[in-house]
Amino acid sequence: MHQQSSPYKQLRDRITGRAYPPGSLLIPAAVGAELGVSRTPVREALQRLEYEGLVSQASRGYRVRARTNEELLEIYDARIALESAVAFSAATRRSEIDLARLSRMFDNAVASADPETALSLHRDWHHALREAAHNGTIGELMDRLDAQMAPFEADQVRAPDNLAQIEIEHREILAAVLAADAERARTAMIAHQIRTRDLRIAAMAAH
Repeated sequence: MHQQSSPYKQLRDRITGRAYPPGSLLIPAAVGAELGVSRTPVREALQRLEYEGLVSQASRGYRVRARTNEELLEIYDARIALESAVAFSAATRRSEIDLARLSRMFDNAVASADPETALSLHRDWHHALREAAHNGTIGELMDRLDAQMAPFEADQVRAPDNLAQIEIEHREILAAVLAADAERARTAMIAHQIRTRDLRIAAMAAH
């Protein structure tokens, strides 16, 4: 029997997946009816999502947080700092199993003929890199920042030329991790994240 995911998980997925876009009003009773649960677990889930920075209290319930360009840039800068720490730590703490997993996942992403699938696999590779860093605190913080950024993802990230550049940058980061060169891994990750940030800044400026 398939077990239904929790109201928290369902709401979080809908917010990060843009089913509830920024500014959406979420009324506990209405959301509960939509999910087929009572308003109490929905309210508890919304309180947890408020703590994570995904919703804020409104007069009739909660609203999915809209963010200014300045707030988004702050999130980008925090991600750059944390992702560079991930790369550095992965190069020094990774196990042989981590290396095998990272290499296999990278090869699968490069081999994918579908751009959406390839992009998803590259995102999964980033998560595997965090696991290879063996720092649970950084992993939790990155997960929260990813969720805060997800509703504002730019379509430019899916462009073919960006995907090709991601492959080049991930290859360099992976090579540094395989070589246990922590400083090279950190520098390569910073360059990768800054380019991605600048791509999104250009997308925001175009709107």
